[in-house]
Amino acid sequence: MSQKQLDDLNIESQEVLITPRALKEKLPLSETAAETVFQGRQQIRDILDRKDPRLFVVIGPCSIHDPKAAMEYAERLKKLAAEVDDALFLVLRVYFEKPRTTVGWKGLINDPYMNDSFKVQDGLHIARKLLLDVADLGLPAATEALDPTTPQYMQDLISWSAIGARTTESQTHREMSSGLSGPVGFKNGTDGSLDVAVNAMLSVKHPHRFLGIDPDGRVALTTTKGNPYAHVVLRGGGGKPNYDSVSVALAESALEKAGVSTNIMVDCSHANSNKDPNLQPLVMENIGNQILEGNKSIVGLMVESHLKAGNQKIPENLDDLEYGVSVTDGCIAWDTTEQSIRDLADKVRDTLPRRNQ
Repeated sequence: MSQKQLDDLNIESQEVLITPRALKEKLPLSETAAETVFQGRQQIRDILDRKDPRLFVVIGPCSIHDPKAAMEYAERLKKLAAEVDDALFLVLRVYFEKPRTTVGWKGLINDPYMNDSFKVQDGLHIARKLLLDVADLGLPAATEALDPTTPQYMQDLISWSAIGARTTESQTHREMSSGLSGPVGFKNGTDGSLDVAVNAMLSVKHPHRFLGIDPDGRVALTTTKGNPYAHVVLRGGGGKPNYDSVSVALAESALEKAGVSTNIMVDCSHANSNKDPNLQPLVMENIGNQILEGNKSIVGLMVESHLKAGNQKIPENLDDLEYGVSVTDGCIAWDTTEQSIRDLADKVRDTLPRRNQ
């Protein structure tokens, strides 16, 4: 028999992690947290079903790297959410995983200490604890479902999930999304094309069978029921925005032709703001104007916002990190966030209840 090694030639090491069941037993949901998630999912479903006339707004840091700053932001957002609740349903953006075009920091779960130590076991604990704290505030949370294993650890605390532009075309992510417990938004492709998102929505509403893990971390054949609450997220692409009324009308037509949901969410960041976070309020203003002018398809927005404006590179000395500033994409500051959300709510408050009549 040959003694040549054929397996794992490029694998340096493997570490067995805590199972999803064990992590949930260690950090269980409180009754308050469970009610927050249940109500958050239901209210977003009601908005997508046009039973609730409000817009839902997924808003918060591009990525979470500092749980303390994240909780300060969450506490502020909770107060703002109560203020605009009659027009907008605010959902905290809690992104723990970052897709990289080449290389770079992959997010709090993968590298919680931002030093390439990849203490994933710690990252899972820190991420789940933060989601529990946010839910105990009564604030629903949203995230990007990137790694197909992570939902087993976190999905019971998530009210809405996104599938990013880089992964909307992935069969693995479409299959995974068909089993997610809450509504899911598929972003259009990085080149701006809508086809990949339409195909994803056609796929995700059907049952799938694929290899996954069970609550005890064992590889298991997973059979899903299909997710009826998938919708498109317009984020621009190919260096061009696609939130304007013409682009929205073209998206409506394509979605209707494909026989999928014509609900549209607009990501105010990325190409829709020409990668300039300061332009996000202008996108929000435009969306408000479209609603005043009769648009009926736009049901949600996504905004990248933090305590302070802009972004920063991760320094070698982490003590040099500026508190409340994003380490990935640039964000608008809290004072701009408050004003933009209040302005949007004031603009659409009287029109929204008449949209579905």
